[in-house]
Amino acid sequence: MAAKTIYILNGPNLNLLGMREPEIYGSETLDEIAGQAEDHAQTLGFDVDIRQSNHEGHLIDWLHEAAAEKAHAVILNAGALTHTSIALYDAIKAIDTPVIEVHLSNPAAREAFRHKSFIAPVAKGTICGFGAFGYQLALDAASKF
Repeated sequence: MAAKTIYILNGPNLNLLGMREPEIYGSETLDEIAGQAEDHAQTLGFDVDIRQSNHEGHLIDWLHEAAAEKAHAVILNAGALTHTSIALYDAIKAIDTPVIEVHLSNPAAREAFRHKSFIAPVAKGTICGFGAFGYQLALDAASKF
C-alpha cells in the first residue's frame, strides 16, 4: 500500500448496519457507507482500504499492518470495543500512523458505560454523532495530515 492509502477499520456488529437499531445507527449499510467513503476519498486523492471484523485481534493486526505499510492514516470505528479494549489502546499507542476515532452515534449522549473511550486518549481526534457522514468528515481531517 502506498502512503496515499487510508485504512478504514470497523469493529464488532458494524456488519449489521442498516438492520441493527437504525434509530441509533442509521439505515445505511456498511457497504453503502464504504461506497460513499471510497467516492469521497477519491475526490481527496486517496485510496481507502475498508475492512470490518467482529474480532479484536483482527483490528489490532490491521493497525499494525497500516503502520508497516506506511498508510497515511487510519479511521477506526471500534464499536463497543471502544469502551473495553486496552489492547486497541496499546496497538494505537505503539504505531506512528495517525488514527481518527469515528462513531455513528454520540456515545456521550448514550448509556453511561459508553462514555469512556480507551481509543480517544491515543487517537489524533474523534468524530461522533454525525452518522455515516462522520466517515467523510474523518477523511477530510485525515487529508490534512
